[in-house]
Amino acid sequence: MSSNELADLIQNLESDPERGEIAVEIQALQSIYSEEGAISIWKPEHSSSSSRLPKDTIRLDVRTALSPLHKDVDFRVLVSLPPTYPASSPPQLQILSRYIGAFQVDSVLFGAALKTYISRGRVEFTPREVAIFDGVENLREVIQRWYEERLSALDAAKSQKGDEKGHGDENPDGDLVLEDEHISSTGTSLTAIQSELPDGVQIWVSEPIVDRKSTFIGRACQITHPSQVPLILSYLMEDKSTAKAAHPVINAWRCEVNGTMHQDNDDDGETAAGARLAHLLQILDLKDVLVVVTRYFGGIHLHGDRFRHINSVARAALEAGGFLDEPEDHRRKGRMGAKGRGKA
Repeated sequence: MSSNELADLIQNLESDPERGEIAVEIQALQSIYSEEGAISIWKPEHSSSSSRLPKDTIRLDVRTALSPLHKDVDFRVLVSLPPTYPASSPPQLQILSRYIGAFQVDSVLFGAALKTYISRGRVEFTPREVAIFDGVENLREVIQRWYEERLSALDAAKSQKGDEKGHGDENPDGDLVLEDEHISSTGTSLTAIQSELPDGVQIWVSEPIVDRKSTFIGRACQITHPSQVPLILSYLMEDKSTAKAAHPVINAWRCEVNGTMHQDNDDDGETAAGARLAHLLQILDLKDVLVVVTRYFGGIHLHGDRFRHINSVARAALEAGGFLDEPEDHRRKGRMGAKGRGKA
């Protein structure tokens, strides 16, 4: 990613009276995370365009590492700045790295990133105050605890394996068995911090589409404020089956607040998929709705067919929830996923 593109973005932001402070914030981040390329404009792989207008959602790719004790362990964070940041909306953080060191990022850690600005005891967002640095540093601490817990669990498993050697090994294949429990340095179980759906939110689920071993599942729900989106995505990611998908939360949403339409989308690694979902919501003239598609990759590339399936299951989920009917019929049809999560 060219540094000139980031410089152009900063220049554009400086010319916008409402977003000039973001330009100052990005420049400060460049000084703090001083390695070359540590701060860049994020765009999907193979995308040919990175141009952005100041009023668009800004997406930054922040690359940094854990503390000096683990300075060789780096990670990437996607920082999304909605058009209403910092006036009224916080950033949204998402872990881009698939692995932290040797350990695969799980749904617990992924969800913790999404909840950086909305969980009690994390980072308190104050309207009109910049918050990227505080969020990234808080997430660094969370990732470090998560990483150190896994190192400790691995050492304990190796020690237990050694103790059991010659005493009737109950695991004859020699595989290390790690408990799926994450105890933080404060003694709090991270798995115990469960996400909950916002009050009144029900998730509607499409029937799956299976093509050449890939599976696509759509989900849709009504939202009343953009701040609900990361909560819902985090809730979905707590389902282990969803979290294991190649692209678990491809999504788009539109929400009208006080007469202003807010909207955004996320490819979740499936290039251009989020934008296509956003286009679907626009041509259907829908608002106050979030649509999410999960894709399980079967090992065979589907090329353009994957977009057809993504749109199909998204539309099916919208139909299941009654979002394509008259407003009074919303959410009265179709089937709701188990406990609202939408297992299929």
